Amino acid sequence: MPRRPRSLAGRTVLVTAATTVIAVLMTGTVGVLTAVRTVNLQVRTDLQERAAFVAALLAREPAGSRAAVVAGLRAEGVEIYLIRRGEPDRPGLPDRVVKQVAAGRSVDAFGLVDGRPSFAGGRPFPTAAGGPSPETGGQPFPQNSGGGDTPNDDDDNAGPRNSGDGIVLTRTVSSGTAARALGGLWLALLAGLAGGIAAGALLARVVVRPVEQAAAAAGRLSAGDRSVRLSRTGPTEAVRLADAFDQLTEALQTSEGREREFLLSVSHELRTPLATIRGYAEALADGVIAGDGTTEAGRTVLGEAERLDRLISDLLVLSRLEAADLPIDVLPVDLVELVREAGRAWRSRCGDGGPVLTVETPSGPVVVDTDPGRIRQVLDGLCENALRVVPAGAPLVLAVRAGTHGAILEVRDGGPGFTDDDLAVAFQRGELNRRYRGVRAVGSGLGLALAARLVTRLGGVIEAGHAPEGGAMFTVELPLASG
Repeated sequence: MPRRPRSLAGRTVLVTAATTVIAVLMTGTVGVLTAVRTVNLQVRTDLQERAAFVAALLAREPAGSRAAVVAGLRAEGVEIYLIRRGEPDRPGLPDRVVKQVAAGRSVDAFGLVDGRPSFAGGRPFPTAAGGPSPETGGQPFPQNSGGGDTPNDDDDNAGPRNSGDGIVLTRTVSSGTAARALGGLWLALLAGLAGGIAAGALLARVVVRPVEQAAAAAGRLSAGDRSVRLSRTGPTEAVRLADAFDQLTEALQTSEGREREFLLSVSHELRTPLATIRGYAEALADGVIAGDGTTEAGRTVLGEAERLDRLISDLLVLSRLEAADLPIDVLPVDLVELVREAGRAWRSRCGDGGPVLTVETPSGPVVVDTDPGRIRQVLDGLCENALRVVPAGAPLVLAVRAGTHGAILEVRDGGPGFTDDDLAVAFQRGELNRRYRGVRAVGSGLGLALAARLVTRLGGVIEAGHAPEGGAMFTVELPLASG
């Protein structure tokens, strides 16, 4: 079974919630790192201050108070290492720390102390010589770090203090800071997730509501309601969607109106020859027409049948053009020769009581790549349209020439012509038929539409205008042959 597509609202909520969670995690991670760095900096600074203080204190205080100092430091998680003559009182300190203190330099380091990652802060003793401090009378710092052992006077008084004596304070790096920060992050994460879901729901409502309204309106439109319109409210995209939908609805109304008018026009055109054929058929069947009248009746029926055949053929060609499956055979064509052939054919049809046909051609060939049969079909349709309305003795001109951008074909006449409003709708199916039915002779309303579709299919352009002869002028422009 096909998977059911996810809703836009659900995806919007999911995306906003995921974005919020990612933002909280990233912010929390940065916050944890910053907090840990800040705490570590504070620990190192505190160790440095304590080391300086304890070094001065132990060098001056009586031996009895030293144990209390060591116990107090350990109670706060700080270990103390005593360095005498470059040697620590117990193992665990990195060699580089011991060497720095023994050399009389302060230490601010991070590394493994007794196998555990720790911060170390060390200071050499501040006095320059052994013996009691001149200020307090205290004894030298004991060699043992236990805090309560009796110092060795021989060792304590031997040599100057800066020859390798000092202390190092260490504190084990704790993960408590990161754990506390991460613990607080869960609360922020839950709050952010709730806010993301709420924001996503609100955003989904804003985004999805115009789409749902458009879907509902489209359903009503497909059901036949052409009055449906969308409200132009909301964000810019929703307003654009509403405008596009309303334009589509109006275009559909206009198209359906033209289709109805076209069907009425075609029905009228079909009904007229059918009525004539039926009338003559009934007369022949009833014996009303007999003898010499039979021949005339036959000619009338044949003419009306041919008229029906032309109308049905035009409808078929139009439908195939709209489906874009009309066969086109493109080859080099000399339009001069083609127009001359068309002129010879139509001159006989004009006869003595019709228009005066004139063919205007240049002295040289005008070659284009096109379908000669379809171009001749266009010329015949335009000539037939003119022959229907051009009075006897009025001019009918077939012309060809090479233009600036292509070959130009013209069909001009001295008939009633078109108004400026007519020119805008001249190639719309049945429009001129609707306007002039009952006013002057009109065809089925398909001829000009068919000519326009054929020219467009051949890559050309057709235009309607006012002829110098006083009637209508149709101009067809085709691209010249590439060779």
